Amino acid sequence: MESIWTKTVRLPQFPALTGDMKTDVLIIGGGMAGILCAYMLKEAGVDYVLAEADRICGGITKDTTAKITFQHGFIYDKLIGRFGAAGAKVYLDANRAALDRFGQMCRFIDCDFETVDSYVYTNNRAKMEAEAAALSRLGASCDMVYSLPIAIPNRGAVRVKAQAQFHPLKFINGIAKDLNIWENTKVLELEKGGAVTNHGRIKAKKIIIATHFPILNKHGLYFLKLYQHRSYVIALKNAPKFEGMYVDEKDSGMSFRRYGDLLLLGGGGHRTGKKGGNWKELTDFAKKHYPDATITARWATQDCMSLDSVPYIGQYAKSTPDLFTAAGFNKWGMTGSMVSAMILAEAVQGRTHPYASFFSPCRSMLTARLAVNAAESTLGLLTPTLPRCPHLGCALRYNSAEHSWDCPCHGSRFDEKGNLINNPATDDKHF
Repeated sequence: MESIWTKTVRLPQFPALTGDMKTDVLIIGGGMAGILCAYMLKEAGVDYVLAEADRICGGITKDTTAKITFQHGFIYDKLIGRFGAAGAKVYLDANRAALDRFGQMCRFIDCDFETVDSYVYTNNRAKMEAEAAALSRLGASCDMVYSLPIAIPNRGAVRVKAQAQFHPLKFINGIAKDLNIWENTKVLELEKGGAVTNHGRIKAKKIIIATHFPILNKHGLYFLKLYQHRSYVIALKNAPKFEGMYVDEKDSGMSFRRYGDLLLLGGGGHRTGKKGGNWKELTDFAKKHYPDATITARWATQDCMSLDSVPYIGQYAKSTPDLFTAAGFNKWGMTGSMVSAMILAEAVQGRTHPYASFFSPCRSMLTARLAVNAAESTLGLLTPTLPRCPHLGCALRYNSAEHSWDCPCHGSRFDEKGNLINNPATDDKHF
């Protein structure tokens, strides 16, 4: 199982750190968010080190569908209801700035960057009209479209023009080679003023944890503030050549985008540890609607979902002034990563970015989703079956589609031999 991104690019390799070192800022995690943080700190002349436990972009970044847009489903009507128009405008402005920054950077990077229109489709006309009204209220140009090329019944879509898509690993290839990165350098423990790795210690004044799901359980209550969601992708040759990006407003719906002569079809999603449509849903759909198409690649990804649909970016917890994180991108990891880098690059230099307060991880946790997450964790802890996750002890469930053991509480995953696939667990599971 390999994404088309990993099939079509070879990323630079970096040595493992052996011994001890000092730096002003330690970044833990070499995905899109961590590498963008490193890139911005290098631009600012800040002394930094990035430590990656394995290979850069070996986790979620390589499995994205790589849409760059501020249109994140039907989110703005919800954000106005929860945070008011002012809060929703901050979210819009931050993600629009991220889109613009990608556009500026990609002018000088060969990464198949394309400007395309974005469509969020639905079967609910009232929701579509409410979202279009919310976007217009916030100053974002949009329209409603009633004829779509997708083979799914719908009542139309909200369209936002001039969004983007790209090849994420070609982009990383263009910015990472001159960064101060250490691969195969696993952080085993955080300590005052630094971290212990598998081959030594890194002393640091500030630390950014950019590990998809925050790895430190002692602070921040991220095991309650986040849950994880899996989704699946197939790349189809000889399928219709769509122009634009299409996403269902429902989490369980399908997405469509073109890459070259391939159609990337996404969907089959479910909460990690639960059952869902997975690749079968996608292949059945393709056989029915695109009978001449052939599958050239398939892959799956995992997204951290926050309590209120807004990422956690900033100070890890109120009690940790020198520790920062970025997590909970809610399936929109490209703009989420760029917003994170913009905010955190300022934070570690002692400055407050204008968007920082809205995305603060220390904001209120009181949402309906908190009760659901707490119930899932309690159920996982009380389920008497084996094996159990080494993260916090929840019962693992076997995922027959991917031949893995998945944790329904917090999303850790292990292969059939017990090797760790996805965090927040940090160690292999010995079956």
